[in-house]
Amino acid sequence: MVETKKSVAEQEDIGQVCFTLDEFRKSKGISKNQICINANVQRTQLQNYCKNKVARIDLFVLARICNYLECEIGDIMKYVPPKK
Repeated sequence: MVETKKSVAEQEDIGQVCFTLDEFRKSKGISKNQICINANVQRTQLQNYCKNKVARIDLFVLARICNYLECEIGDIMKYVPPKK
């Protein structure tokens, strides 16, 4: 049987931070292209935020996205506590 590598959050059972950016932008009717152009974000980078595949969070990028979307950081990301 092959063991799969667990993330640090899974190993320590601390929960995780997830991005809700894709759901938020869809609810506002905003395309990914609009965000890329107006928030000066690379398409690949935005795609990673939308799919929760970010290795390192760039606060400057998040600030530009929030500024363009006129939202709070909590509108595009959330903390999910560990499963008990």
